[in-house]
Amino acid sequence: MTESSQEENITLLTYSEVVEVTGAVGSFDVKIRKKPRYVDMEKCTGCGTCIEKCPTKVPSEFEMGLTTRKAIYVPFSQAVPNVPVIDTEHCRKFTKGKCGVCQKVCPAGAIDYEQKEELVTLKVGAIVVATGYSLMDPSTYEEYGYGKIKNVVTGLHLERMMESGSPTGGKVVNPKTGKPARSVVFIQCVGSRDESKGVPYCSKICCMYTAKHAILIKDHQPETNCYIFYIDIRAAGKGYEEFVKKAQEEGAIYLRGRPSKIYEKGDVVIVEGIDTISGEGIEIEADLVVLANAVVPNPDAKELAKILNIPTDDFGFYQEAHPKLQPVETATTGIFLAGACQFAKDIPDSVASGSAAAAKVCSIFSQDVLSLSPQKAYVNKEACTGCLNCVDVCPYGAITKEEYEEKVVASVNTAVCQGCGNCAATCRTGAIIIGGFTDDQIYSQIEGYLKEGKDVA
Repeated sequence: MTESSQEENITLLTYSEVVEVTGAVGSFDVKIRKKPRYVDMEKCTGCGTCIEKCPTKVPSEFEMGLTTRKAIYVPFSQAVPNVPVIDTEHCRKFTKGKCGVCQKVCPAGAIDYEQKEELVTLKVGAIVVATGYSLMDPSTYEEYGYGKIKNVVTGLHLERMMESGSPTGGKVVNPKTGKPARSVVFIQCVGSRDESKGVPYCSKICCMYTAKHAILIKDHQPETNCYIFYIDIRAAGKGYEEFVKKAQEEGAIYLRGRPSKIYEKGDVVIVEGIDTISGEGIEIEADLVVLANAVVPNPDAKELAKILNIPTDDFGFYQEAHPKLQPVETATTGIFLAGACQFAKDIPDSVASGSAAAAKVCSIFSQDVLSLSPQKAYVNKEACTGCLNCVDVCPYGAITKEEYEEKVVASVNTAVCQGCGNCAATCRTGAIIIGGFTDDQIYSQIEGYLKEGKDVA
């Protein structure tokens, strides 16, 4: 992150969002809303005095609520840029018109309560979408008690807990007592592979990060017992099967099946279930229960897809042009996908797709003239009546209207057009033609087959 912030050819626009994208490959116009952070980035030195003196505390999103942050804050200590932002929903200055301590103590005079949002338009040649993913809220599964039982957390909570700079100092503890956990139960597929309350697909990364967590716990706290409830272990990757075996060798106990009941008993949680392999009932007294909840698209993924004109699948993940031949390209030429915005991916897959997207961008920029497919829509302006039905059916926004010999006709931007043929099928006068698919060409092909005695069916 630091390297990217210091590279002269990289411009970081943090605390910003894309609001509009127009144009075509090689000449996109991207409108970006820069939200007011109420801190002047040019003046701020990152000293942290404002954060230290702020009286308001709220749960930290980055630390998954394990600790608190201030109303003026930096998301995490290594954040780039090291410039705080004011949370107006909790800041007393914005909610009650009082306080203003951060402005009084700032030695650089960087706090500006009057700061407004900015709209910035950039001209870019290509776009790489790498917006990541979210995790399903496991409170849907009431039987696991997430959100009600303090000792039931998610894998991301555990990840933050094991971080050396975490509120627990890197120790896995019982959230109620704060003492080191002596027994940890992991539950796989919470929301994954479940068509009734979750999603039907496998989230891919859960089996491996649970094995990683078990290995790390046994490495740092050998006395802690780890139990993993699973449906199937899906360790599809180089060295992954061996990694799961290592977790078992370290002492992690794998139990096939799902817990049927979880309830509190004093400072611990009782987990009841059945091992479907042995058929024996299981009752475990756990200090911590860790849920591997399903990987899902970001909540705003569909809204961004509309702005970028990218199709999504049934679940809301961004859809590639072709799963095998064009795995990082989208239906819009010049827009590429990287990482888990496309589907659940682990680190090697994310790195591979990121490298592939970068290579595709370089292949565009290495050409003086970009070669496009000849299968594009063309308008016979003489025959066009200007009904513009084609504008409504074009999924790529490639058709606009223009003046031609004192009448309005359709006009196609061939750089945006993908040759789907919707417009040609809709045009009542046959004024729109797809290159390579004119009536004469198709009739000639049929005639050629018939002359050779082939069955055209």
